[in-house]
Amino acid sequence: MQSARGFEYGVRHILSPQSGGLCDVLLGNLELDRDQILFLLQLGAIYHNHQRVTENSSVSTGDYIRVHTKPRRFPANDGHWSSRIIFQNEHFVVVNKISGLPVHASVDNLHENLQSYLQQTLKHPVYVTHRLDVPTRGLIVYAKTPEFQTEFNKLLIQREMHKIYRARVQGQNLTTGPLRHYMEPSPRAPKVVSKEVQQKWQECLLEILDFSKLENNQGLAKIKLHTGRTHQIRAQLGAEGHPIVGDFAYGAEKLWDEERIELEACELAFTNPLTGESHEFKI
Repeated sequence: MQSARGFEYGVRHILSPQSGGLCDVLLGNLELDRDQILFLLQLGAIYHNHQRVTENSSVSTGDYIRVHTKPRRFPANDGHWSSRIIFQNEHFVVVNKISGLPVHASVDNLHENLQSYLQQTLKHPVYVTHRLDVPTRGLIVYAKTPEFQTEFNKLLIQREMHKIYRARVQGQNLTTGPLRHYMEPSPRAPKVVSKEVQQKWQECLLEILDFSKLENNQGLAKIKLHTGRTHQIRAQLGAEGHPIVGDFAYGAEKLWDEERIELEACELAFTNPLTGESHEFKI
């Protein structure tokens, strides 16, 4: 039995009508051939009783199966990640993320992400500490140990990491100084922000450190991020009528087929919570 929910996104919800191999059950319930099903398994786009599975397994009658038949695809591993590593020690690694790539696995794609590519390059597990949106590029920190991950997350909660971004925006009327909005607490994107305080909405605070005019009615903003909400810079600049170039989700003209916007995390500074050593990185 299949549910129609999620069809427009290629998601299929199935209660298995029989026992047997997972692939055989899916062959009987989806318009996919065996090679397509095996590909989705390898990619991490199939769930059995709410657990992601990557190999053929046994299914019982009535088991719940979710299949993402149209998984999002991202840039493949080009093998150049060693050249994009800015710094590493026994505690963490700093890497220059490219646009169009997730920081970690997505719900329908286990392998095409920066965390996976770094682990393949370093031959060592790395752990997510903070995030950059898929279309954003620039500096990001991964922990090399669970201990550093835990302590670094405390540092982030206390707002003790210095984060600077560069954004090329449409329009030329941004002014320097603090910019405060309040974001609706919704998991959906694009995010909605308001300059007026709203009950239970989250504060978004950034600071425009510098702004210069460019050609074609564009400008270049240097931004210090004080709070780290999802899509915060994108939503705030869009609300100010200065969306980031390429960020059509927040009002800019769509310029590229790939997931790319002109936003770059260009500076990071923090104190290693395990050693007390100060670190500063710039690109």
